[in-house]
Formats: sequence, structure tokens, C-alpha cells
Amino acid sequence: MMEPRQVGLHQAQPYLIMSTPSTQSPMVTVIIPHLKNWLMLESCLDALQTSTFQDFSIIVVDNGGKKSDLSGLETDYPDVTVLRLVANAGYAGGCNEGLKHADSPYVLFLNDDAVVESDALGHLVETAERDPMIGALQPKILSLPERRKGRRVFDYAGAAGGLIDRLGYPYCLGRNFREREEDHGQYDQSREIFWASGVALFARCDVFEKLGGFEAGFFMHMEEIDLCWRMKLQGYTVRSVPQAVVWHEGGASLAEGSPLKVYYNHRNAMLMLLRNRSATPLMLSLPLRLALEVVSMLFYLTGGKEGIKRASQVVRAAAATLRRLPETLQQRQLIQRMRTVTDSELFRDSPFSIFLPKRSR
Repeated sequence: MMEPRQVGLHQAQPYLIMSTPSTQSPMVTVIIPHLKNWLMLESCLDALQTSTFQDFSIIVVDNGGKKSDLSGLETDYPDVTVLRLVANAGYAGGCNEGLKHADSPYVLFLNDDAVVESDALGHLVETAERDPMIGALQPKILSLPERRKGRRVFDYAGAAGGLIDRLGYPYCLGRNFREREEDHGQYDQSREIFWASGVALFARCDVFEKLGGFEAGFFMHMEEIDLCWRMKLQGYTVRSVPQAVVWHEGGASLAEGSPLKVYYNHRNAMLMLLRNRSATPLMLSLPLRLALEVVSMLFYLTGGKEGIKRASQVVRAAAATLRRLPETLQQRQLIQRMRTVTDSELFRDSPFSIFLPKRSR
């Protein structure tokens, strides 16, 4: 399977910007990367129109290039700015481009298949205003398909807040592997988390810019975890805001189990680990982490023809990681030089591995 052509940001400059002038800068810029699914985007924009917090603007980043499906958007939503890119820059590159045209202290990076409840923006801004060291926030993310069945179930992508183990495997409050919990208010206390989901990631613009934004080379998947990791290495906090609720359709970009999704997840997880973990823990954990990559490949091989395709993507991801190693090591030098927080502090409460059973207390 061919990987979508990746472009550097210098190649993905917008060729058309449409916006409605504003008399003053908004408090929040909502940036929505979009690629060919008009109906979901319409639901996303309609939900934002009901927001009780009014001090925000919207930028839709059109990754569709010549195959864009947004020709009528500026007519139906005249207050929305459309930023068209000449080629698909992915979630990471598209969001980075969008922020170049934002003029606000805060940004909400929002998936186009997400529906924001009317009071969500207000809760996020209120929380961020309390502490200048908050780098990013995540709302409670619930499953939109489950809502249609009358249920409140956490979404797989982010759930009640992202965490990570010492081997670099991410997981979430409210879901474990394939199992997702029903929302009974069990995570309704705001808490420190490790990463905020890109489904609805609220951040300070100055912190985002200081860190250089998302790593555009990731294209999609794991870029928000990498960003939050770098935030935490410089002393910023990431918190959940469960009073803010976002409903997520899920699987809009790549379906669960897609071979290409396997590729991005495995490649970007390894790149993220190499960039952000300090030297001694990295050297100690890397042999086991590589062994688990082999275990993953063998597991996929048990899944028939589709499993073989997924297993091949693990090999492809390893090869891509090796090709990027010189560039990744250069990035690592800069990240490690700027860090102010040690790994022992950062991983103080993290389990060694999410694959090991929890010890009873």
C-alpha cells in the first residue's frame, strides 16, 4: 500500500485564504484539519455554532488539494476561514499551517468528526486561565456512535485522558486495549494526565509555537503524544477537563485495524520514544521494546490475509524508523538540551508496562 505523499511545509503553502474580518482578536482559534468528508465537517461546525462561549474563531484547513470538497463551505458558513493547502499535509502539518493564521492566546485542534457540547469551550478556557503553566488540556471524549444508542461510552481515541507506561506505550483513562468503559462520572475530577488527544486538544498558542508545533514528519497518529511529552519535559502540565465534553465519530481518517494505521502507529511510537526518553532509560528499555515489536508482528500473522498485511507494516515501520534515524537523533539532541524535567519525575507514577497485570495492594 502506498503511503500518502508527504510534503514539507514549504511545499504545502495555502493558495487561497478566505476569512471574515474581526474587530478584535478572539480568545480561542478552533483549527479543524479536513480531508474529504463534508457531512461530518458540517455536523462539527453546526455544533460549534451553539457554543455558549462566543469569543472564538474557526479555521478549516483543507487538506484535499485539487480534490477538495469544500467549494460551498464559505457560503454556508461565512464566519469560517478556509485555508486550502495544495497537497495533504496530514493532521500534524495541517494543524501547524492553521496556527500560522491564528491570532489568539489559545487554540483548539479539533477533528472534523467531533461534536463539541455547547459549554465545552468555556470550561477549557476557564481551566487554562487559572494556571499559566498549563500547556494543554483535554475534554472528556465520548463515542458518538454509542450516543446514538442512548449510551455514554468513552471513545477509544483519548477517552478521559492519555497516560503512558515506561516503555512508551500510550493508554487512556476509561479504556484499556479494546475495552471501553461507560461514563458514570468516575473520571469527573480534573487531573494531571500525560497527553491530550488530538481529537480535541486545547493548548496555549505561545507554548505550541515555542516547541515548534507538531512534528510534521509524523503526518498522522502519535503527534499529539509527542507534543505533550515535549511540553512536560519543559515543565508544563497537561490536564483533563471532564466538565467539557466532546463526542467523536472515530475512524474517519483511517479505520481501526487499517494496515496504514498500523504503520503510522508503530513508526511514530518508536520515533517518539527515540526523541523524548532520556539516555539511560532508553538504552535499558529499548531491547524489550524492540522484542515487543516482534511479538506484535507475530500476533498480526495469526490474523489471516489481513493479518499478514498488518504484520508487513510493522516491518515497514521499522525500516522507516532506521531511515529516519540520523534526523531523529538530531531532533533528540535539541529536545534533550531544552528539557528541565527528569524522566524519574516524569514517570514517577507510570507503570513499567501496560501489558503486565497490576499488582494488588
